[in-house]
Amino acid sequence: MSTIRINTEIPGPKSKALSERRAKAVPRGLSHGTPIYVAKAQDAWLEDVDGNRYIDFAGGIGCANAGHRQEAVVEAIQSQLDNFLHMCVQVTPYESYVKLAERMNEVTPGKFAKKTLFVNSGAEAVENAVKIARAYTKRPAIIAFEDAFHGRTMMTLALTSKTHPYKGGFAPFPGEVYRVPFAYCYRCSYNLKYPSCDLFCARHLEDTFKRVVANEEVAAVIAEPVMGEGGFIAPPPDYFKVLIELCHKHGILFIADEVQSGFGRTGRMFASEHYGIEPDLIVTAKSLGGGLPLAAVTGRAEIMDAPAAGGLGGTFAGNPLSCAAALATLDLFEKTNLLARANELGDRFQRRAREWQRRWPIVGDVRGLGGMQAIELVKSPESKTPATDETKQITQYCYEHGLITITAGSYSNVIRILVPLVATNEQIDEGLGVLESALAAVCDKKGAVAQLV
Repeated sequence: MSTIRINTEIPGPKSKALSERRAKAVPRGLSHGTPIYVAKAQDAWLEDVDGNRYIDFAGGIGCANAGHRQEAVVEAIQSQLDNFLHMCVQVTPYESYVKLAERMNEVTPGKFAKKTLFVNSGAEAVENAVKIARAYTKRPAIIAFEDAFHGRTMMTLALTSKTHPYKGGFAPFPGEVYRVPFAYCYRCSYNLKYPSCDLFCARHLEDTFKRVVANEEVAAVIAEPVMGEGGFIAPPPDYFKVLIELCHKHGILFIADEVQSGFGRTGRMFASEHYGIEPDLIVTAKSLGGGLPLAAVTGRAEIMDAPAAGGLGGTFAGNPLSCAAALATLDLFEKTNLLARANELGDRFQRRAREWQRRWPIVGDVRGLGGMQAIELVKSPESKTPATDETKQITQYCYEHGLITITAGSYSNVIRILVPLVATNEQIDEGLGVLESALAAVCDKKGAVAQLV
């Protein structure tokens, strides 16, 4: 039976009415990818206020890896509601914060003593990771990467690469942030090819210390093991080992930003595990809270203890409802097959997307790990010119036909897959069918000739 159910034009009349109210009440800076308004959600589907039902390939931008409104998570939240809502852990602490910290210390990569701090959002977690790294190393500088995204606060905007819409008009940003090219093999900054390149982009860090910022001034290098907003870019398998060896050679910490790539999205609990690395600090958020706001910084105990007492915290940080939801979410990952399912979904997507790539030149690259998959759309395989307008047309076609998708990439020409891992094969195939129809419609509109092989 089809999950998608379209009863009205899209957007429907009730969504249109809400859009009119929104335009008067909400600033334009808070944009949204679709013009529909959600009334309910479950597992891998959404229903809007007009009764139209959609398959969700966006998952709240990666916040619903375990699915919308999982019963165990909802029950944990309801149970906590019967006790208390808010205490502020800095005034009157509670067990669930400690228990969740213990669990995070266990499940994150690294066989060493760890400690965990909870905050409200991924950006806040990144900010605290920077504070902790600077407190421990007594150094000011941070190195980030081109195409990276680390948040929208002022410090994280300094770390974030994409200018518009994120950074335009908000300068000046905090200093002592330096940027180097990432291992974006499809668009190599050095026009090299892996593996013959010998990971030049990673080894180039030594040149950065000579020409850009002295290594003894650098507190940390921060990177997403798989870039999220930058376009779902997964480096070669040995990239991070080389990078981290260079960091540690100079007493520099490595911070893994797993806000989007964590909690089973890539088929491992954390994407760092694919690369066999143990970050000094790891930043998590999104699916950690099972749908509620929660983020964490987990790291080596001696590093986490560097800030003085009172140097870390936040009024709502580690909210008891969010801690209860996170504990239930971790239980789901331990007791179910969500990690294996992520790999199954990724394989299913790859098989279909490779067919699209053979058929339509617009599909320039197919890439990803586990359930973190994407296609990059280009004007032609030779030029690799980003097909930004066509990407917009495809995403619009998708939501008009019952599939919620979101884009990524510095040129907004990447369609990423963040479908909840509880989606059925039938829902995946139905959603991919809509995406395929969108590609066909846009290519036909352009007069493109299908290349069948």
